[in-house]
Amino acid sequence: MSIHIRTSFPYETAHEDVRIPLPDGTLLYARVWRPLTPEPVPAILEYLPYRLTDWTAPRDWQRHPWYAGHGYASVRVDVRGHGNSEGMPGDEYSATELADGVEVVNWLAAQPWCDGRVGMFGISWGGFNSLQIAALAPEPLKAVVTVCSTDDRYDNDVHYMGGSVLAVDMHAWAATMLAFVSRPPDPHYAGPEWRDLWLKRLEGVDPFIHTWLDHQTRDAYWRHGSVCEDYGAIGAAVLAVGGWHDPYRDTVLRLVEHLPEDRVRGLIGPWSHQYPDRGLPPGPAIGFLQETLRWWDQHLKGADTGVMREPLLRAYVSDSHPPATVYDTLPGRWVGEPAWPSPNVTTVSYGLQGAPVPVRSPQHTGVDAGRFFPFGNDADLPPDQREEDARSVCFEFAVGEETWVLGRPRVRLRVSSEVARGQVVARLCDVAPDGSSTLVTRGVLNLSARLGRDRSVPWEPGAAEEVSFELNGIGHAFPPGHRIRLAVSSAYWPWIWPQPESRAGFTLDPAGSFLELPVRAREAASGMDSEISFEEPEQSPPLGVNFPATLDEPRPERLVVRDVAKGEWRLEVDPRYGGTRVYPDGLEFTEDALETYTIQEADPLSAHARSDWSIRLHRPELAWDTTVRTRSEISCDGTDFLTSNEVICTDGDEVVFHRTWEKRIPRTAG
Repeated sequence: MSIHIRTSFPYETAHEDVRIPLPDGTLLYARVWRPLTPEPVPAILEYLPYRLTDWTAPRDWQRHPWYAGHGYASVRVDVRGHGNSEGMPGDEYSATELADGVEVVNWLAAQPWCDGRVGMFGISWGGFNSLQIAALAPEPLKAVVTVCSTDDRYDNDVHYMGGSVLAVDMHAWAATMLAFVSRPPDPHYAGPEWRDLWLKRLEGVDPFIHTWLDHQTRDAYWRHGSVCEDYGAIGAAVLAVGGWHDPYRDTVLRLVEHLPEDRVRGLIGPWSHQYPDRGLPPGPAIGFLQETLRWWDQHLKGADTGVMREPLLRAYVSDSHPPATVYDTLPGRWVGEPAWPSPNVTTVSYGLQGAPVPVRSPQHTGVDAGRFFPFGNDADLPPDQREEDARSVCFEFAVGEETWVLGRPRVRLRVSSEVARGQVVARLCDVAPDGSSTLVTRGVLNLSARLGRDRSVPWEPGAAEEVSFELNGIGHAFPPGHRIRLAVSSAYWPWIWPQPESRAGFTLDPAGSFLELPVRAREAASGMDSEISFEEPEQSPPLGVNFPATLDEPRPERLVVRDVAKGEWRLEVDPRYGGTRVYPDGLEFTEDALETYTIQEADPLSAHARSDWSIRLHRPELAWDTTVRTRSEISCDGTDFLTSNEVICTDGDEVVFHRTWEKRIPRTAG
């Protein structure tokens, strides 16, 4: 797959860095790419905390100049307290962040080079706040493109899954943000005030993990910013985009179900947590910038681009494929759905068979889960699931004819438990004739959340109940001769933090238990499938960042170590966000991170997560050399989570900030 680098555009462009004033006097740092036209044009905004002058700069240069070259003022803004913006950083999607975003939208609309119409786009954080600001309905905001984002901050984000604490990414993302928020402004852009801004910012740092673990059920904290609370508040047109290998893909299905058909379209490909034009595995990549240009032209310029005559949902159904941790391209086909739920999809129920069976999985079940956020790296996706299946209780169903699954499978399980707290994990696998097992999708239920995510109701020991929960959405074709395997376990480390009594497991009664699959007709009556096509990927010329080779031997991306004598398993993860790079403006940026997850196979209270970060920002021409080092750890006992965090910041040889936090947080539900 090749990406066409476009060097000529319909419009000549220029870019400049500006500071956007907020009502309280705070200045947000922004970069504006504009077409050189005498008449004003619409503006589109990407609004993030990730530092436009370095961390996202390579990605920004792939798309913002491209939009400007096609007649839009394309604007990238750093959130308050991040990058070179003034002010104090806050929690993710805080009321202040969103209010600032509304002010930015209004400021853009009022500029002489803007015609008053504004769009927002973004992936992940930028996709989140695009939706959330759209729900605040600033008048100029007419359209949104939200990629790999969520409408539900509690049950479809990095913190909780099925009411259970997401050990892998609640910990890892809190640790990442602790390191990110501690980075200094850049004197090349912020000027001589950079150090004062940095020190003031550091004094306000508090690890996000404290807040996130303080709210273990879906309370008002999580309802804030969750647009699923009131889809009707969103007045802008929404193009919702996701990937089957991204944890947020179910949001696309909910948005096309709940938003008015004349204001929404959904697109789900085989992608990871990336923009679909970047060519990172798994592909195929598409001409995503061209596709979004159709959206902007339709809703910001009033042109009839045909985008609203596309199916409500365009989704990729992958062919069966052998297990692997990376795929350049997944074979399959695009299908189009005229509505969601779709008339082309029928629920098919598979009854489980056999006598009641105890489910008591070893605590390290889950070491082959793969990365929660696949980014297109070589070790992101789950390997062969046979070892995980052996640690689970499995039920199989023969595939007689090719079966397409599109949507969210569901399990209904008859469960009894002798303890008050536990969790159920269900994985759906595609088993080939050679016995290899490919993970298709999965889901989790914290048993104390079975009556609703907003409450914690302990199980009555010895009681039997039916529990029901959905697995993450998927588009997958099971071929004839294969088997559909449902694997049920009582542990899934390090994705799911184990409950104190989870060693006891539970008993599953197949009688009255079912797997329900959303089976999609191979020949849709609507005839929309054959009409779906995309242009080849296209981007503007790259920024020109250099990635110098180093003498260090690269460590494995994912390393599993078993201490046989101790019965301990350790998973080491290198997230590989960026490494060392040198920017055209002279900045040398080096970052290194390592996540470590350990557990003893028979002791749920032995779970421990640690993340270490080191970031160096260096400008030789300014004799500027700063470092940020952080350490974040979580462990537990039967009643509390124990968190420990440390930040050390240096300016040259001087330690300018050093602080540690130690906190016990009651396990109210997690």
